[in-house]
Amino acid sequence: MKKTVVLLIIIGLVVSAYKKIGSYELIVPNNWPKPVYDFNRNPLTSEKILLGRVLFYDPILSKDNTISCSSCHSQFSAFTHIDHPLSHGIDNQIGKRNSPALMNLAWNSSFMWDGAVNHLDMQALAPISNTVEMNETIGHVVEKLQQSPIYPQLFYKAFGDSIITGERLLKSISQFMLTLVSCHSKYDSVQQKKASFTTQEKNGYQLFKKNCSSCHKEPFFTNDQFENNGLQVDTSLKDIGRMMVTQDSANYLQFRVPKLRNIQYSYPYMHDGRFAKLKQVLDHYTNGVVRYKNLSKLLLKTINLTSNEKVDLIAFLYTLSDTAFIFDKRYSYPRDILH
Repeated sequence: MKKTVVLLIIIGLVVSAYKKIGSYELIVPNNWPKPVYDFNRNPLTSEKILLGRVLFYDPILSKDNTISCSSCHSQFSAFTHIDHPLSHGIDNQIGKRNSPALMNLAWNSSFMWDGAVNHLDMQALAPISNTVEMNETIGHVVEKLQQSPIYPQLFYKAFGDSIITGERLLKSISQFMLTLVSCHSKYDSVQQKKASFTTQEKNGYQLFKKNCSSCHKEPFFTNDQFENNGLQVDTSLKDIGRMMVTQDSANYLQFRVPKLRNIQYSYPYMHDGRFAKLKQVLDHYTNGVVRYKNLSKLLLKTINLTSNEKVDLIAFLYTLSDTAFIFDKRYSYPRDILH
C-alpha cells in the first residue's frame, strides 16, 4: 500500500511538470512563472515542431545552402558555438558577436544581444537576412522550399495543406525553439529536494546569491534586461550594444544579461566571446570592471572574491549543467529526414 501511494505521488510530480500547450505537452516546472510567449497565436503541435526542427538544421535557409541555424547553435554547446569567439556566416565571413545560447525562450520578452527583435516569431528573420550570416531573403527561401522533395509534405502534415509561406516557416522555427526548455540540472534537483549540494557547491551558491543574483535571477539566471557590465571596448569591433537599436547614449555598451544555465558548455563568454574560461569572467568582475557613466548600478559596489571562493562559485555554476537537455534526441539533427 505504501509503495502504491509513493508511486502515485511520484507520477503526480512528473505530470505536474508538463503543461498542455496546443496538442503538445511543454515542460513548464511548477515553480516557474507563466511563459511570456502567446501560445494562443501559435499553438504547439508535434507536426509543426518537427517541421521547425528540420528547418533549424537545414542550410537551405542560407543563400549558398551552407549555413543553418545549427551552424551557430549546436545542441552539444547548449545551442551556441564553442569553436570560435564570433559567429561565422556564408563565404567564411565573421560576424561581430558570439551567438547566444538558446533555451527557455518562451520566457523572453526580446531577443538578440541588443534586444533588436521583440518577438520570437520574427527572430529567425535577423540571421536569414543578415549579409554576414545567411544573406538570404525569406521570399527566396520559400521558393527553395517549394521546390524541395521533402518540405511540401512536411508543411502538409503541419498545416493541413502544402502551401509554404514565410509566416508558416517562421512560426514553425519558433515552435521548435520554444521546446528548448532546460530544467533538469542538479540545481533543479536540489530545489525539488531530490538532491543535495556538496559543501563546495553550497558555499558557491551563497556567494552567487550575494554577488551575482541581482542580474542573474533564478530560475532562469537572467533578469532579461540590458546592462553595461564594464567591459573594455573592443576597438576592432566597435560594438556599442543596445545603443545601436535605441540611438540613446544611456544604452551605450549595454548588452543582454545572459542566462547562466548550461554555462559549463556555452563558452566562450560575453557578447564577443572574449573570455574562454569562467575564471576569466570572475576575474573581470573582481578587478577588471571599467567605470563607465552608465555602468550597471548593480556593479557599482566592488565584488571581492578570494581564489578559493571563485573555485566554489564555479562549482555552483556547474550545477546548472543539464545533460538531459544537451543530449535530448528531440532536439537533435533529424537524420531520418535530412540526409
